[in-house]
Amino acid sequence: MSDRDSLNGFLIGFIVGGLTGAIVSLLLAPQSGEETRAVLREKAIELKDKAAETAEDAYARAEAAAVDARARAEDLARIARERAEDLQKRGQVVLEEQRARLGNVLDVARKSDSAKGEVPPTPPAESAS
Repeated sequence: MSDRDSLNGFLIGFIVGGLTGAIVSLLLAPQSGEETRAVLREKAIELKDKAAETAEDAYARAEAAAVDARARAEDLARIARERAEDLQKRGQVVLEEQRARLGNVLDVARKSDSAKGEVPPTPPAESAS
């Protein structure tokens, strides 16, 4: 947004400065009416060409900035996907470790209860992830 504001300010200053310079040069230079009109025409064409060139340059810079922003967004999305996949894998490892620990605890409890003659409750079924 700041670049756009500064570009607009530059363009306005450029146009106002060009017009002011043209008017001052016409007022201070002794010429006939036809010569003055010819000079005005030339200056108007020059000013139009410069404004078009400046607008094209601004458009090119805006396109380049958009391409850069798109590339950065794609990089950030890729990094986020990689981190999410890594976290998912770590979570799966922790889940498997906890299942193994629970299984060991239940085995120990079953062995202890079977030695005492008691039947422990059966563990809940594991859901497939």
